[in-house]
Amino acid sequence: MVDIAARVWNHRWKIDPIVRSLIDTDFYKLLMCQSVFRRSPRTQVTFSLINRSTHIPLATLVDEGELREQLDHVRSLSLTRGESTWMRGNTFYGKRQMFTPAFMDWFENLRLPPYHLERVGDQYELTFEGPWPEVMLWEIPALAILMELRSRAVLETMGKFELQVLYARAMTKLWEKIERLRALDDLRIADFGTRRRHSFLWQDWCVQAMQEGLGQAFTGTSNCLIAKNRDLEAIGTNAHELPMVYAALAEGDTALARAPYDVLSDWHEEHDGNLRIILPDTYGTEGFLQNAPDWLAGWTGIRIDSGDPATGAETAIRWWQSRGEDPREKLIIFSDGLDEAKIAELHRQFAGRTRVSFGWGTLLTNDFRGLTSGDALAPFSLVCKAVAAEGRPTVKLSDNPRKAMGPEAEVERYKRVFGVGEQAEMEVVV
Repeated sequence: MVDIAARVWNHRWKIDPIVRSLIDTDFYKLLMCQSVFRRSPRTQVTFSLINRSTHIPLATLVDEGELREQLDHVRSLSLTRGESTWMRGNTFYGKRQMFTPAFMDWFENLRLPPYHLERVGDQYELTFEGPWPEVMLWEIPALAILMELRSRAVLETMGKFELQVLYARAMTKLWEKIERLRALDDLRIADFGTRRRHSFLWQDWCVQAMQEGLGQAFTGTSNCLIAKNRDLEAIGTNAHELPMVYAALAEGDTALARAPYDVLSDWHEEHDGNLRIILPDTYGTEGFLQNAPDWLAGWTGIRIDSGDPATGAETAIRWWQSRGEDPREKLIIFSDGLDEAKIAELHRQFAGRTRVSFGWGTLLTNDFRGLTSGDALAPFSLVCKAVAAEGRPTVKLSDNPRKAMGPEAEVERYKRVFGVGEQAEMEVVV
């Protein structure tokens, strides 16, 4: 097993690049990329970095030259033969050849497109503009790079023994969480922590700890490279990006109201009825479910990614019941801001009422809270979102208004079209 503290102490980034593979990304990104490649290969989309935690002065902490080196390194990457074989020949969610030959031929020849980086005050403006299937693959690497460069900036101030103690404490902290989760009967939990991880090596260590500590309760990881290297299931389906871009491209309010369901209709066709997990909160869960076509009630489950998770689960259960479905046969995946105490609470609250699973993200792979002076390694909320499609702004409303994004006039229009009223604000930790 890698001695992470020693590796950090002897650090040279050319030995340990932050992103070391095009499949060092979340599985849902590759699934969505294939769908976009098939349907909208020439749609022009812009992604942009958004630091929700403005008290973290990224441009002060992270050297611009180092950031450019890491971004340029990602642009040099291409799929290796072993990675291609894994994608072409593996079975994902019980299906062989999840990735088509046409998509794989394209992906094997891909180099990520250029980026635009500019310092504005104590923050960075980082944007990616180009064909949708190309620029969308920048999201996860960009986030991982900035999160780890911030970590490295803090770690560089620490001595050799201080680093050893830091990682020993962090390992103990995670292992104690795992021991508490062991007490939960029929737990199903996966690693969703790639985008805001402390580092690649730390995420890999966390995954191995989950494997050993939780056994069959640990269902896999969203990180494709780690899934390949550790012979684990790659976990993921789709994300807010799809309805945000579909909605931005919609002509008129009627088409806008239909856009989130068009996404899932296309997704159903793309995957022959597999991977049927609904992500309903892009423009408000209540309205989405209220207006959903009946065929969506037959899907496998729902992922809850914003707002109060228990409220979201109760809403889903009532919706299934209203559509004549048995919630006990459905799956609810919780994935927003989870830590072990909340996981245990939700598991006990909904056990027996529905099937429950958890995607454990930042507080699995980046929980160094309380371990450094001034809490300098505490995680923060950094996202990279599609902000425009064919020159039109995108909008996200969410079930938590603090996660909303888009021009004010468009946000108000979307609220009107999707019938979103008053929403309860919740702290955005990660």
